[in-house]
Amino acid sequence: MVIREDEDTLVTALSRIAEAIEDNTDILKGIKAHYDGVVPVMTRNAKRIEEIQTKEEKGFTEQVRGIFAS
Repeated sequence: MVIREDEDTLVTALSRIAEAIEDNTDILKGIKAHYDGVVPVMTRNAKRIEEIQTKEEKGFTEQVRGIFAS
């Protein structure tokens, strides 16, 4: 019967789609876990670098003032 074969083909296609969605979900969960682990560290390091640069700039400004104050 042609109808039965069409139904089987449709069921097979839908099953493959469902499996692909599950696989993609697993991949996205892995990406999210990596992102959640890496981004906070990167943000913290960026803030530290900014603080260090600000301190260095202030220190340089004070050194220049010291030179010209003499």
